[in-house]
Amino acid sequence: MSAVDSIPDSPDVFSRPATPLTRADLDRMPDDGYRHELIDGALLVTPSPSFNHQDAAISLLIHLRQACPPELYVMAAPFDMVLADDTVMIPDILVARRDSFTKCDLPGPPLLAVEVLSPSTRRFDVMVKFSRLEAAGCAAYWVVDPDTPSLIAWELQDGAYVQVAKVTGAESARLTSPYDVTVVPADLIS
Repeated sequence: MSAVDSIPDSPDVFSRPATPLTRADLDRMPDDGYRHELIDGALLVTPSPSFNHQDAAISLLIHLRQACPPELYVMAAPFDMVLADDTVMIPDILVARRDSFTKCDLPGPPLLAVEVLSPSTRRFDVMVKFSRLEAAGCAAYWVVDPDTPSLIAWELQDGAYVQVAKVTGAESARLTSPYDVTVVPADLIS
């Protein structure tokens, strides 16, 4: 059974309009406390994350920032990553070259995108976001499950993601893309 097969179905948080939405439509949406993302013109609206989600995301953000070389930057959500006019995603953590960021978004794929899984978005993060990031040329994609705790990491090789790490609990993953860092999933949870 693959990692995707073990992820339970999520609620319907994906809304496909009659006419595909664009970045301009997204910019006109009200600030209602939800995360709004576009995937191929379809709107994805998700609720605020849980305590475990935020705990893992913040711990990983701090860990990545401590190891980050000066020419790169680690950014936390919410921050737009624009892959196309109809595809604007908000990964939990982004790593890109400092000079790639603008004041309002990251125009293009990052070197690393990280999603911390939530019950409402797990399948979407592992399937849809995975495929969009792979197609866009994002060098590395990680998913962290704060409830297990676990980490799966993929790196882009010849245009396709290859799994380079899958660890749980106190196991460690030594990762090299976009820079050298060791991650222990259990250390991400208080």
